Amino acid sequence: MRKYEASEMSEKKSDMKKLFSPAVRSRTTTYLVVIVAFIVMSILNASGALGRKYQSLLVPVCCYIIAALGLNLNVGISGELNLGQAGFMSIGAFTGVVISGILQTNGVTNVFVNLLLAIVCGTIMAGLLGWLISIPVLKLEGDYLAIVTLAFGQIIMSLINNIYVGYDINGLHFSFINNTVALEPGGKMLITGPIGATGVAMLANFTTGFILIILSLIIIYNLMYSRNGRAIMACRDNRIAAETIGMEVSKTKTLAFVISAALAGAAGALYGQNYSSFAATKFDFNTSILILVYVVLGGLGNMTGTVIATTVLVVMPEALRFLSTYRMLIYAIVLIVMMIVTNNEKVKEFFEKHKPKKTQEAAHE
Repeated sequence: MRKYEASEMSEKKSDMKKLFSPAVRSRTTTYLVVIVAFIVMSILNASGALGRKYQSLLVPVCCYIIAALGLNLNVGISGELNLGQAGFMSIGAFTGVVISGILQTNGVTNVFVNLLLAIVCGTIMAGLLGWLISIPVLKLEGDYLAIVTLAFGQIIMSLINNIYVGYDINGLHFSFINNTVALEPGGKMLITGPIGATGVAMLANFTTGFILIILSLIIIYNLMYSRNGRAIMACRDNRIAAETIGMEVSKTKTLAFVISAALAGAAGALYGQNYSSFAATKFDFNTSILILVYVVLGGLGNMTGTVIATTVLVVMPEALRFLSTYRMLIYAIVLIVMMIVTNNEKVKEFFEKHKPKKTQEAAHE
């Protein structure tokens, strides 16, 4: 009887340790930060305390957070430097535009249905393309991988910049480089080459962005603390050792790459539904670098830091707009200072000292 009670008490203590483990606390903190921020912003928005400038940033901030979370999975967890995140965003954005345009032309006016299908299709298309790209790309490492993904993003931008897509009663019509699309009466041009997408119904909203952020965090955290996640991190830390014990490195890294691409596609689809018009040049090399900056400043593998850093760095240029020509100079100085501080050894030592010690259960998890 006493042995049984001792065993039961031991199990309860073990459960309590797992409940308050660093991994659980980290996830809980991230969810709380996002939920509290959503509640506060919703209250401020409903009360009219937010100006039009900051209201217009609510959805873009959500889009960049989702894309940055996906990239952090790829760079911070998998250890692969991906400079083509903006390319996957463009795939999601223009796929979403085509889907929502088709639905509206066919008389489907329900905002929820249109937005949901646009995001789902954009996510699937970006994930599928990410899988196809990963087959040759993930055979490379380091700088070579970064260069190839960078080239991929530029190729996608150039292709979309020369595509013309229209829809009428006869279905979809395509042309490349030259606009030869002839539509029946009632038809609509969805993508017009360098002009991009025009006449897009603005269906995106802050609530949808919040839901997508939560879903992204759930997907990423469940992967990180799963068997596949541990395999991904093992391949990141020591590829040769992982191969010697029978791990299929290419498959584990492909999983992270595809999920990262799919999240970027979801972010792009939401972003595309937030503007009446936008061009492929919006998703150029500079956008990929900005997303990478958000990830690096937030901390590789740190999802809470990514959410906070992305929010601050997206809002800051607009907050400094009253400084006119000096705002980007100040923005650059802030970036430099943040980078120096976050990479300072004394700062790292301070956080290490105040960091809770990992229990055996957390390490195992």
